[in-house]
Amino acid sequence: MTIDDIRQILVVGAGQMGAQIAMQAALPGYRVTLNDLSTDLLEKGMKGNRAQLEKRVQKGQLTQAGMDAAIAGIRLEPDLEKAARDADFAIEAIIERLEPKRECFAKLDRFCPPHAILVSNSSTLMISQIATATKRHAQCANMHWFYPPLVMRLVEVVKGKDTSEETAQLVALLTRKIGREPVILRKELPGFLVNRILRALGREAYYLLEGGVATFADIDRAVELGLNHPMGPFKLGDFSGLDIGYNARLETYEITKDPKDLPPKALEARVKRGDLGRKTGRGFYDYSTTPPTPTPD
Repeated sequence: MTIDDIRQILVVGAGQMGAQIAMQAALPGYRVTLNDLSTDLLEKGMKGNRAQLEKRVQKGQLTQAGMDAAIAGIRLEPDLEKAARDADFAIEAIIERLEPKRECFAKLDRFCPPHAILVSNSSTLMISQIATATKRHAQCANMHWFYPPLVMRLVEVVKGKDTSEETAQLVALLTRKIGREPVILRKELPGFLVNRILRALGREAYYLLEGGVATFADIDRAVELGLNHPMGPFKLGDFSGLDIGYNARLETYEITKDPKDLPPKALEARVKRGDLGRKTGRGFYDYSTTPPTPTPD
């Protein structure tokens, strides 16, 4: 298969990641099918996309005709079998847990045409853990986008032990065709490139917090002012979703069995009480105030 053979893209999962990935793929003209468990979830995802594109139109970054064409290029389909039957390229963007992803890949393997490439947007789980649920190991890879996909340019393309070079190159080429920049990892490991670097910074930040060295707000301020990062590690966790970081650490621990990879207590406490960051209005910071204020431990 060549890049010109990829005409129909399927995105499974209409959350903030999946919906924006679908939108980014539709902007340059690809036909896209967006799938999730219900029409309500699909429409919610597209509502967020419209809001993002309307801002671009208002700023003169996109024409109204371009916006309308991109939105019209996305078909909403809650039935996965129907959504997958004409897919040349399928992107899984569901919950960051291994078994649901394996179940999804097993279904995609049954429903998608034999030539279709299957990729996972997982930020931590390696494709070799997921692809064994299929009969097309060579056609599976990681295609890890960064949040928000409509803004962030980087995509990590990760080869598993059975991923073919042809598949890796096609994923990288498609990434460029839809306006993003790929980096190819030829050896898989939990967390890939960027998240491993962020995890190292976050691990030290939690160590300083739990050791009573400084508050999380002061740690954030130090990283922002001293390292010139746009967000400190705790603000970034709130922005991405604390549950995502929590689940990623649990999945990493299942692989390594290293206690250092377990979620820090300050993170676990917030996730267990439902304070997941910006999406719930409260995490390490309370977003009902302007500016957001630090929350008690």
